[in-house]
Amino acid sequence: MDLNTRSLQSSNSKSKSKTMAKILEEEAEDEAEDLSSSCGCFFCAMKQPDARLRRASVAAFFRELPYSEDDDGGAVAAVWRAAMDAPDDPELPSLGAIRCMSLLLARAVDDAAWRCRGQNASVPYYAAHVLGTYTIRSSAHAELAVAAGAVRPLLAVLGGAMTWVERRAAARALGHLASYDATFPAVARHAAEAVPLAVRAASTCVSDVYTNYVALALSKRPKYQRELLKRGLGGGVGAEDRKAEEWASQLQCWSLYFLSCLASRDPSSHVLICEDPVFLRELCRMWGGLANGDSPAGVGLLRLLCRSSVGRGAITACPDALSGLCDLARSSDDWQYMAIDCLLLLLDDRDTWHDVADATAPCLIDLAELRRLGPRRRLGDAITSALLLDDEDDHGHEPELGAGAREAIASLRKEKIERKEKEEAMSSDELLERKLLAKEKKRQGNDIFWHGEVDRAIELYTEALELCPLSGRRERLVLHSNRAQCWLARREVDAAASDATRALSLARPANTHARSLWRRAQAYDMKGGMARESLLDCLAFAGAWLDSRKHGRQRAAARGANLKKLPYCVARMIGKQMSVTGLFAGMSADGGNVGRDNRMPRCSDGDDGGDEDEKDVDGDDCDHDESEEEFYETELRYRFADHGRGDLEQQIGP
Repeated sequence: MDLNTRSLQSSNSKSKSKTMAKILEEEAEDEAEDLSSSCGCFFCAMKQPDARLRRASVAAFFRELPYSEDDDGGAVAAVWRAAMDAPDDPELPSLGAIRCMSLLLARAVDDAAWRCRGQNASVPYYAAHVLGTYTIRSSAHAELAVAAGAVRPLLAVLGGAMTWVERRAAARALGHLASYDATFPAVARHAAEAVPLAVRAASTCVSDVYTNYVALALSKRPKYQRELLKRGLGGGVGAEDRKAEEWASQLQCWSLYFLSCLASRDPSSHVLICEDPVFLRELCRMWGGLANGDSPAGVGLLRLLCRSSVGRGAITACPDALSGLCDLARSSDDWQYMAIDCLLLLLDDRDTWHDVADATAPCLIDLAELRRLGPRRRLGDAITSALLLDDEDDHGHEPELGAGAREAIASLRKEKIERKEKEEAMSSDELLERKLLAKEKKRQGNDIFWHGEVDRAIELYTEALELCPLSGRRERLVLHSNRAQCWLARREVDAAASDATRALSLARPANTHARSLWRRAQAYDMKGGMARESLLDCLAFAGAWLDSRKHGRQRAAARGANLKKLPYCVARMIGKQMSVTGLFAGMSADGGNVGRDNRMPRCSDGDDGGDEDEKDVDGDDCDHDESEEEFYETELRYRFADHGRGDLEQQIGP
């Protein structure tokens, strides 16, 4: 009985196995029939309602596409759209999208005839962009790209195998691949080749885009490039050119990001990066612009280079690099703190301290009152310690500092150490007396200034600064700002920028005192060659202006001031500086020399009335500037004779 039962069960089991095998065979035949009946394009594959069939169809599409002889531009564009819509979705990469794009890019590099066929011209751009999109946040996708051999064709594109359009996408993808621990070694193996290519791309991209696209007549611009740039754009040729400028900036930023990834993980790459002195000289001036403000660009790479002795030595030996860092450190750029970091790293090295202090001390002392800037804390104290480091060690074997640096460091020592110790020994009554005397000197300076005696006003403000206790942060801020206005009246722009910077360093938060921003913007404009710094200060002032308008000012309303729009002189300055700071500003037919408008209105405000009565809280409270409305009441215009001095015309409201 048991044997018969077991035999029956075995027979049933075999029958079920045969039935299941037959079902699977039929399903496979149906699936093959469905796939064969499909047109095989990406669109049809993605429309499959059955998830299993859809995955099979998409996988088959990705396997066959790199070897297709058809015009595949439209299909690759569809994959690009899918990647842009869902860059973190693992489905398409798991089905072969990354391998497919890598093979297509390699084919485009090797087969120029295929690349020039129909819509295939856009395939390399889309393929490289898809690789960069899928690897932007996924180490696993980056590993798939490396395994598919994407590094080699991406480097070929970056090296000039194609145009600037494809180089932009390639630099982006390479930067992502170099940013992960798992895939960095695969990229670093090619560092000897990759670093010079990225350096060249960052250095030449602006002239390349201008020469090979913007400067061309519309009929001579490559059709596929125009289609890529105009995608989703309106506004005609002007919008197209602005898009080209934005892409040129992105190509530069992505190239610098790629170099930064190499420099951060492989210090030996610093030698390769620093080989080109011209690149180092221009590096601090490479910035993301207003369109790519989230990129530290050149200063980010400089900070990484400053972490190695090779990088510090190369930067110290480049006066233009030090000058560029000083300019950025005394600006309202979001990356100001990175420039200060660079200078502090250079000053912390005893081998570079002397040369760096000699070149930068007169600028850095203006920042000695900085407390908090971005993620950095107590920056002013760090600057003071770095510059006074020479007091702690014997450096008799080193050459003496220049007169400017010696004077700057001596004044810093007097202000931050000697004067601080002296005031700590004073009684509260003595400090109050000095504060009242400083207030009176300030009042006298204001009166004298509005009577046209600028030199005497400078003397009074200076005396007030010497009397005002260091704890009177707000009072000192106003005195520095007012003295900056006096220097502007005398057209001593370096002194004006210095005092305005000191005022902005005393502000809480830093760089928020509106009138000091405007005064420094004017100083930088008058100095020339600092349009970027002037523009950023103007924009920061405009932000403060609009913020004050948003919150309203009872005082302004009571006086009938017009706060409805930005002062004309500020709007005009912004327009002027934007025309000068554009990437293509220096590449016009006349050589790019943008003539200075010496008739630019010099707007000013008067006394910081009421500031001296504001309670000084040496903390992080915002410094509100309540008199920007005076731009509509007062305006100073300067007329200078050939010898550089002139009359001060005053227009003072009631």
